[in-house]
Amino acid sequence: MVSVMSIRSDSNVPYESLTPDKVLDAIEDAGLSPSGGLLALNSYENRVYQISLEDNDFVIAKFYRPGRWSDAAIVEEHTFTQELFNEELSVVPPLRVKDQTLLQHDEFRFALFPRQGGHAPNLENEDDLEILSRAIARMHALGAQLPFEHREGLTSKRLGHESRQFLLQNQFLPMEVESAYDSLTGHLLERIDLCMENIDSIRIHGDCHMGNVLWREGIPHFVDFDDCKMGPGIQDLWMLLSGDRNAQQIQLRVILDAYRDFFDFDPATLTLIEPLRTLRIMHHAAWIARRWSDPAFPSAFPTFNTVKYWSEHILTLREQMAMLDEPALTYLY
Repeated sequence: MVSVMSIRSDSNVPYESLTPDKVLDAIEDAGLSPSGGLLALNSYENRVYQISLEDNDFVIAKFYRPGRWSDAAIVEEHTFTQELFNEELSVVPPLRVKDQTLLQHDEFRFALFPRQGGHAPNLENEDDLEILSRAIARMHALGAQLPFEHREGLTSKRLGHESRQFLLQNQFLPMEVESAYDSLTGHLLERIDLCMENIDSIRIHGDCHMGNVLWREGIPHFVDFDDCKMGPGIQDLWMLLSGDRNAQQIQLRVILDAYRDFFDFDPATLTLIEPLRTLRIMHHAAWIARRWSDPAFPSAFPTFNTVKYWSEHILTLREQMAMLDEPALTYLY
């Protein structure tokens, strides 16, 4: 296994020059008056800060990772959230400053957002699960009206094959497990490629885990559309499921009964749940590897470059291989 410090990454220490003073200078350049209070929020891919203002209000500043998205792709994210907001969906679109949402300060692009409070939804409460499912359906109904032109699509090539290739070519895996990973992921992707052929894609949130949904006063507020993309609608739904198969089957009925109030659902896409889960697992590991030169990542994932981590990762993928052999969840209506 080579030294992790020699591994190629997508951007070498990209936020090294983003000091607190530079963050506050960026806010001032945007025409706001920060009081000096700055709180770093939990984000690894980008850098996100809560900024206190002199009028006792707050604003959220999101500094985009250099080199990740084109300007056009970021603006498309902003446009999508504004479209959803205009349709009275509770999302948090960026603020317009001097008639634009994508701002620049020195080498950093950033956007400003109003602060949104809330907590994670309680998915064990059927009423909350129904409300959340209807909101996602409304998002998908609007998302189906037009395609993205500049953002990525959800494909096995990007999430699976490119992740596998990056890890193997950069020799990131310990020698003890490299052969097992190579063989296992090759077989997994042969299966997944067949499942992912000819899927219908719409504009989706793309990363709709419950950390990106803030619940307040009975309303789900969707945040962080950084990974919005073209993909199947089931991608935004399968993360609502938890527990054993029987529990998931019950949850699925609640979710889809509510979802179909606002948007059609193709039950055939239920066969994509485990392939999509597998791709997410593979992509997550490669994502950490790609970002390893960013100091935030070794501190956040301290066991990542150990045999133990990769042995457990391979075990998880073997469990996913077994899940691909299981019958898909069903929905009858």
